[in-house]
Amino acid sequence: MDFRRETLPELADDVRGGSRSAESLVGHALARIEELDEQVNAFVAVDEDAAMAAAREIDRCVARGERVGPLAGIPIGVKDLEDAAGFPTTRGSAAFAGQSPAAADSLLVARLRAAGCVIVGKTNTPELGWKADTHNVTCGATRNPWNLERSPGGSSGGSAAAVAAGMVPLATGSDGGGSLRIPASLCGLSGLKPSLGRVPTGGGSAPDWHHLSTRGLLARTTAELVWALDIVIGPDPTDLRSLPMPEASWTAALEDAHVPFAVAWSPTLGYAPLDDEVRVVCERAVRRMEELGAKVIDVDEVFPEDPVEPWLTLTSAYNLRTLEPFVGTEMWEQVDPGLAATVDWARSLSALDMVKAEDACHQLNLRLVQLFHEVRLLVTPTVAAPAPLSGEPGIINGTPDLNWVRFTYPFNLTRSPAATVCAGFAGSGVPIGLQLVGPQHGDLVVSRAAAALERGLDLDPVAPI
Repeated sequence: MDFRRETLPELADDVRGGSRSAESLVGHALARIEELDEQVNAFVAVDEDAAMAAAREIDRCVARGERVGPLAGIPIGVKDLEDAAGFPTTRGSAAFAGQSPAAADSLLVARLRAAGCVIVGKTNTPELGWKADTHNVTCGATRNPWNLERSPGGSSGGSAAAVAAGMVPLATGSDGGGSLRIPASLCGLSGLKPSLGRVPTGGGSAPDWHHLSTRGLLARTTAELVWALDIVIGPDPTDLRSLPMPEASWTAALEDAHVPFAVAWSPTLGYAPLDDEVRVVCERAVRRMEELGAKVIDVDEVFPEDPVEPWLTLTSAYNLRTLEPFVGTEMWEQVDPGLAATVDWARSLSALDMVKAEDACHQLNLRLVQLFHEVRLLVTPTVAAPAPLSGEPGIINGTPDLNWVRFTYPFNLTRSPAATVCAGFAGSGVPIGLQLVGPQHGDLVVSRAAAALERGLDLDPVAPI
């Protein structure tokens, strides 16, 4: 068994049909974690007994001829920014590490569990998911399965590393500034940030990053990702932003996977430096889109300047809300220094600053509306540099750059659906991703194009670990 070679539908069909047991899938996941996680550090907590008990119950249901969910027996990891009943939610922070286990699942985890998934553990994340390198003082650094000296990205780095290493075939994540797309790109996976509201984030507590963060999943391929998302999308009355159920099946839409008639290629968005090696790989993939039938229009400038300031304004204020009880206490000394600095800065923000940041979101979206009158997709690099060394900044043409992820957060500000696919590899062997951004609620346009491009590139991104 190798989760990197078998698809999610195949695995679940085998369990439902009785040709393979849920216990064997979960047992394989636990064995793979035992074998590799000392090197990778993708998981921060594993509950072997509960996972095996849940798997055996699924097998008993199958034996009795009872209905089991479409994801029956699929072992999953849950990013440690959301609740899974029986596990503490540490948020990658010493401030929350001593909390009692969650009494209930998040909405996403509850839907996955109801569909038959078996939760094997929680996956690592930077503190409060604030940066693109999965490292925190409580649980340490997660390593990239393609090169253990490199970062898997963040903030869903533990989930991406777990899937890339074949520990689990599916894991949860979230994306408030690129946190699904960045680690998917660095770990050779397909990633999709759905439109805000497709996967509900309601429940008993308000979302951590209200208008920016979207819950989602990580899997090997776009087809598997869309198949799993199709099971969990849909509205929930406790989520103020949840969208109505789409009329069309996302999975069925991929039967007609194709690139759109016209795409815009913007290698810098108008403001972002780009490593030459990343540019070469991405331009090769863009040419493949052209060969598949898309008219490619070069666009030098999408946005007039880097929208990092409104993004930092919003995220820093959200993090201030979360960490305010610990400011000035002994626990504050254990907060990531970079995170602490942004929270301290947020204390100087005014209500007017927050409103202006929301105004910037509106203006950024207007730029995209104008662009999407001419094309159906915007295509960019996913990140500006190959996977950096763990704990180090990205290297762009030989120069360290702390903000090597400038291509992702604009599309959290605009709430746009955005995907990443593996476009090729750097000379060091690590994967490089290409980002596909769609119009408002254009999830199917993005998904179809991503699936078609994957097939057209015909790569085999399996980590050598």
